[in-house]
Amino acid sequence: MILVIIMKAWQFYFMTILKKFRQYYKPYRFLFYTDMFCAVIVSLVDLSFPQILNYLSKNLFTQEREIILKSLGYVGIALLALYLIKYFCRYFITSWGHIMGARMEADMRRDLFNHFQRLSFSYYDQNNTGEMMSKLVGDLFDISELAHHGPENLFISALKIVGSFILLMLLNVKMTLILLVITIIMVSFSIYKNIKMKSIFMDNRVKIAKVNSSLQDSLAGIRVVKSFANEAMEREKFKKSNQEFLASKSKSYKMMGGYHAWNSFFGGLLYIVVIVSGGVFIANGSLRVTELAIYILYINIFVNPLEVLINFTEQFQKGYAGFKRFSEVLETKPDVEDKPGAMPLTNVQGEIEYKNVSFRYDNDYNVLDKVSIRIKAGRNIALVGPSGGGKTTLCSLLPRFYDVTAGSITIDGQDIRNITLESLRNAIGIVQQDVYMFDGSIKENIAYGKPNATDTEIIEAARNANIHDYILSLDQGYDTYVGERGVRLSGGQKQRLSIARVFLKNPPILILDEATSALDNESERHIQKSLEKLSQNRTTIVIAHRLSTIKNADEIIVITDEGIRERGTHKQLIKVDGIYANYYNMQFEGLEN
Repeated sequence: MILVIIMKAWQFYFMTILKKFRQYYKPYRFLFYTDMFCAVIVSLVDLSFPQILNYLSKNLFTQEREIILKSLGYVGIALLALYLIKYFCRYFITSWGHIMGARMEADMRRDLFNHFQRLSFSYYDQNNTGEMMSKLVGDLFDISELAHHGPENLFISALKIVGSFILLMLLNVKMTLILLVITIIMVSFSIYKNIKMKSIFMDNRVKIAKVNSSLQDSLAGIRVVKSFANEAMEREKFKKSNQEFLASKSKSYKMMGGYHAWNSFFGGLLYIVVIVSGGVFIANGSLRVTELAIYILYINIFVNPLEVLINFTEQFQKGYAGFKRFSEVLETKPDVEDKPGAMPLTNVQGEIEYKNVSFRYDNDYNVLDKVSIRIKAGRNIALVGPSGGGKTTLCSLLPRFYDVTAGSITIDGQDIRNITLESLRNAIGIVQQDVYMFDGSIKENIAYGKPNATDTEIIEAARNANIHDYILSLDQGYDTYVGERGVRLSGGQKQRLSIARVFLKNPPILILDEATSALDNESERHIQKSLEKLSQNRTTIVIAHRLSTIKNADEIIVITDEGIRERGTHKQLIKVDGIYANYYNMQFEGLEN
């Protein structure tokens, strides 16, 4: 029965975990099989010692003194060689077995990170960065520990339990059968508790993810926190998530406490049964005292792997809970991806057409409803209108950050859904309103637009963005560290660096989403000239609230939540005296006639 239970557990483990882990074990098959071989050697050495002692008690220690003393040297050398072999095997299991687990963890972390990179914007709209980091770090550690210790613990324990059980049966059948009954009760209890613990350990993973989420959110917004003097509120928010995690952990530890205490009681019960039943059999003359001593040695070998399996259940549940969360991410399909047969976009002229485009986020109302716009190659188009009208959404659909709900978008007559994402996005340069600076130097941040750019190209891009002279004024020049999210730079400086990235990328299509919003008037004039230079012979879509930046646009399109309301040049729309003229007059009343 115990063998059947072990084999079922082994089968379950391989069916649910190793089947999905097969790809991660494959590069390390030599290490895995060597680890299992060493596990066999360790188990055989442990199982052989009581047998050696039994043999010596019956065949050597009953001989004359001289024979015993003469033979002990050889016995000692043989046992020393045996335990030296065990030493090297144990060293391999502990060191290289863990190294294998660490390498698998690194591979899983790589795959999870790569999948995060493939996921669409909609996934990030719905998930917190802190929770994603929890899956990338904490969960993967538990999974790798399970991947390493799982097969090893199950294999060694199965060998020892089966081997010691057979040898115990050879020593005394009746006493071993009594032992088996208690073992079955013990294993049944463990399985029952194990099932109950599954949900608790899953809850642990969810709660620690919330702690990480709260921490990440508070630290990322620390300047806002301090500016509103809301440290106390943030402490309360963190305290709440921290206390929820503590409550979940406390619940799991209470269950683990009862679990281990009961199994410890069952382990003691095994020894009580052996001593009592052994005494009865000795009294009846069916068991010798020396055989009882050997029997107790095997009981130790039999009980120890049971305890290993019992302790392993906690590790299994943690790893299993982490693996479920890991699998959920890997099984998440990107909303936007290359369709089969997608072709790269080449020889881009830059003619763009939105054909009856509608879009909604999830099941929300339509942000855009049957919008049609045709932009000729090389034209400069400006989008204006109230916030929430869909201007940024319209631009986000072009590089397929989201896919249209209805209608289509074409570039040079090709539906962008039939174009590879990489070639599509390489053809489009974007300067966003919310500028993001990566942790690193100014040079590295500009080079993000073209990773293989030369220093000359980087400097030229900085000149075009009107920030080269400022960079040279810094002590470390282009190697100056910008700080996390560019905290050491002003808003205008970050904006100009992001513009330099696009200069370096030099794409045929530009999207400028409030590209000059963070600049002072003087910097704006310089940048506007640079942007006009960059826009020459390129299709450019500009989103702007500062209407001074779009007066020279080839066409201005006014978009509200009711769709496209007005179209025309600056002069034409002023003459119409509609929405655009109203916006313009509000901004420049008293400044211009």
